Amino acid sequence: MNDRVRRAHGRSRQVSAGERVLVADLDGTLLGGDQESRLRLRRALERHPEITVVFATGRSLSSVQMLLGQDPLLPGPRWIVADVGASVIDAADMSHIDALERPLRRGWPGHEHIRETLRGFSQLEYQKVAQEGRCSFYLAPGGLTGALTSAVASMGCSWSYSEERYFDVLPPHAGKGPAVRQLVHKHQWPLSSLLVAGDSLNDLSLFQLRSHGVIVGNAEAALTERAPEDPLIHRSRLAGAAGILSALQHLNWVKPPAPVVIGYHRAPARWSKGRWEQPSSPNGILPTLTSILGSKNTDGELHAVWAAAVTAEGHDSWPAAFPDRLPMALLPVPSSRWSGYFHRACKETLWPALMSQPHLIHHDPAHWTDYEQVNAAFAHHIGAHAADGGTVWLHDYNLWLVPGLLKRSRPDLTIGLFHHTPFPPPDVFQALPVAEQLRTSLSQLDWAGFHTAAYADHFHQLLQDTTTVPRTGVHPLGIDQAAVAALARSRVPHATTTDSPLVLSVERLDYAKGPVHKIRALAALLDRQPELRGRLRFRLVCPPPEPGIRAYEATRIELEQSIATLNARWGAGEWQPVEYIPRSLPFTEVMDHYLAADVFWVTSLADGMNLTVQEYLTAQAASGRSGILVLSRHTGIAQQLGDAAMLTDPHHPQDLVDALHTALTTPPSRRRANTAHLIDLLDAATPLDWARAVIAAIGEQPGQL
Repeated sequence: MNDRVRRAHGRSRQVSAGERVLVADLDGTLLGGDQESRLRLRRALERHPEITVVFATGRSLSSVQMLLGQDPLLPGPRWIVADVGASVIDAADMSHIDALERPLRRGWPGHEHIRETLRGFSQLEYQKVAQEGRCSFYLAPGGLTGALTSAVASMGCSWSYSEERYFDVLPPHAGKGPAVRQLVHKHQWPLSSLLVAGDSLNDLSLFQLRSHGVIVGNAEAALTERAPEDPLIHRSRLAGAAGILSALQHLNWVKPPAPVVIGYHRAPARWSKGRWEQPSSPNGILPTLTSILGSKNTDGELHAVWAAAVTAEGHDSWPAAFPDRLPMALLPVPSSRWSGYFHRACKETLWPALMSQPHLIHHDPAHWTDYEQVNAAFAHHIGAHAADGGTVWLHDYNLWLVPGLLKRSRPDLTIGLFHHTPFPPPDVFQALPVAEQLRTSLSQLDWAGFHTAAYADHFHQLLQDTTTVPRTGVHPLGIDQAAVAALARSRVPHATTTDSPLVLSVERLDYAKGPVHKIRALAALLDRQPELRGRLRFRLVCPPPEPGIRAYEATRIELEQSIATLNARWGAGEWQPVEYIPRSLPFTEVMDHYLAADVFWVTSLADGMNLTVQEYLTAQAASGRSGILVLSRHTGIAQQLGDAAMLTDPHHPQDLVDALHTALTTPPSRRRANTAHLIDLLDAATPLDWARAVIAAIGEQPGQL
């Protein structure tokens, strides 16, 4: 199946709220106009997958199939009305829909009978093209006589004459309009959701459907004269594709391309069981992008669209309108391909390299093909939504192949990519079996952004011998401190006691977070400091990854076994050293845990900014509490806080034990002072300021300050 037809096939068969149908002739209409106009129309239709495309043509099916294979500017149809309305085809598999064709071809005497009956009319020249349910001739205007039309009528047939050249003998009930009406009835399309477009007289019956219509500027005069004078029918001055696009814009069915396209593999909510599920935390990349595109962005200075994948199978599972009226451009990805792309290639091939764990890299060529195909789909999708000379802001390793693909098809675009993860040293990156393919693509970036100077330096070293080296920038992401502080002050205070200290970690399940390292360190501390037995509590809030990711399964098993062993060894009565919470929590509950914790413990082997650190410090400071942070020196935030934080190295087990013990024995007054000092050192930009700064940095020209 042609790629454009496959994309069209993913569209709904029934037109629900917000969905539309474009029925258009080919020659002179969809194929009419200059190349730039046709490209703009194709991109507009790709930006709006809710618009179902139907071809209504005089061509045969084989001719249409040939066009689809040869013409890259032709949009993919969901349905095809061919042979001047005698054939109706499902473009998903190019099969004739017999139930719709039978009433259209009723009374058809057959192709050979038509030719034999009209043999005496010398002005007719038979068209030697594939024909089904019709018989086509070339005919000069003077040859259209009453005797000829009477001969056609005597066979119980109808006829169509267009462009003063094409004479088609048809079954008595056939025609483009009647064929489209069959589709309308079958799929219950409201006429208000239908736009027909044509340029020749054999399109006339389309304009008798009482739907929206556009007669393009290069139409033959006879169509313009005979079409109904109806306010629903727009007579455009623009030729072909440009006329169609003007009608779509007039109806407000399409929006102009965006000056900024944000490419992130996920939407800010997850489509599950027929509804959108939004994240609870106000911080992180998803809420940040939501805030700059949604109602929180009151400045009106960013006109952008967010291109994101959504996994959905068939009509019943396709997402409803996105919440909060966010400008989303959803890219449908089959669940099976998403699994190979994200669960396998991203998490089993690329993630270990990012986390500087090259021994964990597992590369499967089949799953890498899924990664390539999803990136290619994203590149095509983003290109369709981007305005001429626009800015593209990509995010993370999930779209590493997009820069190379997009730069080839849209060299006019300025492309930036921000890495929210660590970027590994070049020798670790080169351990990837696909390192050169990725390097080639990344070198096509105009700009690359990072949370720390060290990660930016790794990137620059990796690409320093390529033909072009992207500009780089360091833009650490902060949190909405005001919102976090306000929530902290609004929560009911928890009673605390120095006799039963609480150590807290809040992190998703991931070997890179070092969760098993924590349990080992805790066991060693309890062995070394028996006075902590029965008192010290460690609470691990550790939500699992999305279903289907195998990369963390060994970590989950080892973590749960280690917790069970430790609790069995030291647990007494109601006290257990480890409280394990393996699920996502509402942010208000996370806040309560922040406020209750005496120590916040981060042991990442490698990490981005780690926004939970900023949340904990902000909550403690806002509520006047005396919690203390123990922070892995391998996090991005550690580069900002430096030695003012109590740093620890999870690669050295004894250091983990010593740092935790030091934190537990630090007097409350010193803890409070340390937290206040760390808050002063948090100079990461607020989410809105960060986003604006990044977009400005991407758009800067070389040599600009």
